[in-house]
Amino acid sequence: MWNRYARLLFLLAACTAASPGRAQQAGIGGQVRCGDAGVAHAHVGSETSRTGTVSQADGNYRLDGLAEGDHVIRVSAVGYKTARQQITLHAGQQLVLNVELLADTSYIRTVEIQSQKNRDDMGRMDDVDGPAIYAGKKNEVILIDNIQGNTAANTARQLFAKVPGMHIQENDAGGIQMSVSARGLNPSRMLEFNVRQNGYDIAADALGYPESYYTPPAFLLQKIEVVRGAASLQYGPQFGGLINFVLKDAPRKPVQGEIQATCGSFGFVALNAGLGGSKGKFDYYAYAGKRRGDGWRGHTAFDITNAFARFGWQVSKKVKIALEYTGMLYTMRQPGGLTDAQFEADARQSLRDRNWFSSAWQVAANTVDWQIGKNTRLNVRNFAVVAHRYSVGNLNPVTEPDTGGYRNLQKDRYLNFGSEIRLMHGYAIKKTKHTLLTGIRIYRGNTHRMQGLGSNGSGADFGFVHPGQPEDSDFRFPSWNGAWFAENVFNVTSRFSVTPGIRAEFIETTSDGYYMTGAARTDEHKNSRRAFVLAGIGLACRVTGGTQLYANFSQNYSAVNFNDIRVNNPNLRVDPDIHDVKGYNADFGYRGRAGNCLMFDVSAYYLRYNGRIGTITKYDEQFTLFQYRTNLADSRNIGAEAYAEFDLLAALHAEKKAGNLGFFISAAYTDARYVHSDNKSVEGKRVELAPAYIARCGVSYRIRGFAAQLQYARTAMQYTDAKNTVASASGITGIIPAYGVADLSASYEFKRLKLSAGCNNLLDAKYFTRRANGYPGPGILPSDPRNVYVTLAVKL
Repeated sequence: MWNRYARLLFLLAACTAASPGRAQQAGIGGQVRCGDAGVAHAHVGSETSRTGTVSQADGNYRLDGLAEGDHVIRVSAVGYKTARQQITLHAGQQLVLNVELLADTSYIRTVEIQSQKNRDDMGRMDDVDGPAIYAGKKNEVILIDNIQGNTAANTARQLFAKVPGMHIQENDAGGIQMSVSARGLNPSRMLEFNVRQNGYDIAADALGYPESYYTPPAFLLQKIEVVRGAASLQYGPQFGGLINFVLKDAPRKPVQGEIQATCGSFGFVALNAGLGGSKGKFDYYAYAGKRRGDGWRGHTAFDITNAFARFGWQVSKKVKIALEYTGMLYTMRQPGGLTDAQFEADARQSLRDRNWFSSAWQVAANTVDWQIGKNTRLNVRNFAVVAHRYSVGNLNPVTEPDTGGYRNLQKDRYLNFGSEIRLMHGYAIKKTKHTLLTGIRIYRGNTHRMQGLGSNGSGADFGFVHPGQPEDSDFRFPSWNGAWFAENVFNVTSRFSVTPGIRAEFIETTSDGYYMTGAARTDEHKNSRRAFVLAGIGLACRVTGGTQLYANFSQNYSAVNFNDIRVNNPNLRVDPDIHDVKGYNADFGYRGRAGNCLMFDVSAYYLRYNGRIGTITKYDEQFTLFQYRTNLADSRNIGAEAYAEFDLLAALHAEKKAGNLGFFISAAYTDARYVHSDNKSVEGKRVELAPAYIARCGVSYRIRGFAAQLQYARTAMQYTDAKNTVASASGITGIIPAYGVADLSASYEFKRLKLSAGCNNLLDAKYFTRRANGYPGPGILPSDPRNVYVTLAVKL
């Protein structure tokens, strides 16, 4: 099938390149903005040729099909003064034209501006966006300010509602640890994604332990950027791709503050405050936040504190330096898992009252932006992660009562450093502009993991009974990573571009320590060095001024997780010969905007995962059931992803008087199966944690300062192990039944006040999204029932 796609695209490219009419056409692109903010739905057109387009949600636009010669470009948007600029285009030229609009004070106080300017909560990155290339890559941008939902609790199914195929595991009511994936991959703490904040790493260890115990609070976010597996060449080889949390910029005013307070069901309380400003060459932003809750099950309380500070200095017209600090501290009480029978009898019950989890996360970063020349930009990102995660409790199956005694304690400490340097250069060949991106990455990770006996009490005590020598294991996992990458956008014609890329990667991982088997101690030292090259290519063809065909093929790689090297868990054992995973992502789609009323993105994909790591159920000599983690088989995931949003009132040209009435659907189908396995009990089975379909739909209405949205999310049944076990007495393995969740939210904004309220799980569905092998289980982890919240935000 993919060979046919390749031939089709080749013919399309050849026909496009051979067309004499199109070869002479030129185009312009860039961003329409007011200050630092992009202006959505601005009309950009040539008064000379009477052609035009509309800017996207982030202000980016593209206008192709212009003839060579002189043009008068007119840019207009409601609430802004119209701008005109005269340009001269040569045959085939691709001109970057950024337009600054001034606010029209005669309109700025009218009631129409908010509904017109701020209605979109989804967008797409431009082909060349900042120090990165996204041409031919499937990507989405989530604009946080316009999200309807309980953002104070980082409710993932509302944040990612319009991103097709995002599989979400619900770990906690406070949104402390976000767990999402796509295309049938493991969603646990986003481990299949390269997770970043403002472009730098925030996970525990990018290679050996890529799980993210820190998620930025939504109050602090400007947008979330999502790129599928095609991000492997620029950001790292992960199969999932990239999730980048982009934080708020400093306000343009000398001083501006915002306070947000939220109260909700089950004792949920959140308080967020931000203060920032700009003066001359300097800008700053500081944030502090607090969240706590009792949880709907017993023994489920949590308490989290967040902090962030940023200082920017415009050293010169060409150089800007920024320093950032992120801090987070939280403690959670964990109620433990349930068996299927216990879940059916009373999902609210808790059979563990001594399980606790705590984490502290600190991230420091320094960024440098240097506009070396008109077409050349250098970006440097230096970062460090100093963090830990502690867990203490009873890890025995929930069928065994907790009769007291010493608890199992696991402590991880992380000390990671990294630097990434990117050079972006635009150049022309025969008056056609092309863009080269190249860069290097150096990364040093160090994880110290200890496991042994914790206290015999019931509180949040994270001290070992014997601190000098834990009873289970004590390991250090140092890692090195060096990489060089390059991608180039070749604009073959004014409509068709080809973007080849390459990444050379060196990885070294080491495990050094001991583990105990009964009273016997085994010292262990392992070292693994590997180097490899990944390649990829993206194709993009603009069909109309607002729509585009795209295709991409990119190789991927996933290093063995430290959890797969050494962890003592009575429910989980690891194959000593487990090895890294290789594969690739390929996709083909059609996306864009039709007029001012329809946005869409429809695509098909194929994901190959060779030597996939998974778990199967086994019995030992004593007939004790346990999970065995190993390279099970090759797997292939094939499917489709679709997103569409239609504004009925905009289509009827009634939005100025009646507001905006939008309907959206975001859906994905995945057929993920194991193939080519030596284990015949696995071959042909469905891949675990890969539901056949995920569908979300909703309706929203906006008028003046009022907005409301009703959404419904449906996720198909999924297995939790490779043997496709239907049920087990322990609750650790078995199916996760299909479930559907409805959420209702509304907000009203008046001057500097914004009041939001909503009801999540409106229909009070009884469901769960996860069966845990260890913490915070083991067993079924029930999701929250119907709950409500109210939020008041004030801008100062």
